[in-house]
Amino acid sequence: MATTEFGQTVRRWRDRVPPEAVGLPVGGHRRAAGLRREELALLAGISVDYVTRLEQGRATSPSEQVVEALGRALRVSGAEREHLFRVAGLVPPGRGTVPAYITPSVQRMLDRLTGTPVAVSDAAWNLLLANPLYTALMGERHGRDRNGAWRNFLGSGTRVRHTEESRRALETGVVSDLRSTAARYPADLRLRQLIAELRAGSERFAELWDSGAVGHQEASRKTIDHPQVGELTLDCDTLSVAGSDLRIMVYTAEPGSADAERLALLGVLGTQALVERRG
Repeated sequence: MATTEFGQTVRRWRDRVPPEAVGLPVGGHRRAAGLRREELALLAGISVDYVTRLEQGRATSPSEQVVEALGRALRVSGAEREHLFRVAGLVPPGRGTVPAYITPSVQRMLDRLTGTPVAVSDAAWNLLLANPLYTALMGERHGRDRNGAWRNFLGSGTRVRHTEESRRALETGVVSDLRSTAARYPADLRLRQLIAELRAGSERFAELWDSGAVGHQEASRKTIDHPQVGELTLDCDTLSVAGSDLRIMVYTAEPGSADAERLALLGVLGTQALVERRG
């Protein structure tokens, strides 16, 4: 069965990814050099139980989003990504959909930024990848909350502190981004469904969408209220990847500042806590 082959493939490829290569702490006795199930679950943003059921062939028909997330966490090549989709019984996404593939070269760059909170989103504001320090900073995100537009208009919000002005700018920028993305990828059914749900569920989104509001996200300083280390004010820069329509969000602190000290402390406390909770 395809699901059994899918589970075996995930299990085999999990063994070849060393935890230190993806910014995870290595401490404790390890029976194998690769990722533990809870570590793969952390990187892919899905539950440990679901990873277990997939590997054992007890879960059937993984979604396209789950296959994509596991492929990214497993650092697959383009050919391996296609194989993973096919053994899951799915057709690899075509050119008419919002790109979600992170190339090995971009992945290697991200793997080296272990001391910096980094996240990658696609053009539809779907969170594709977040390194452990970003997850420790912003919290774990599951399901619909992994989409930034959904999270800000209909979901749980974020730890970022907003003024009324910054909130308006964020909302306008998100709507403007989604409108531009929808124009570039008119065949993406998932994107069209997201926009329809946001228009139906959020009066603010519908107002901005119908008015044709235009805005864009700029580099900024953001204050994050963190439950463990307190308030951090960090520089936030969003970088684009040529030819892929991906956005890389990077948070940095001024060297020698109290914010840099808190971020370093979070690097010690937060990433370990994430792995312990997954265990």
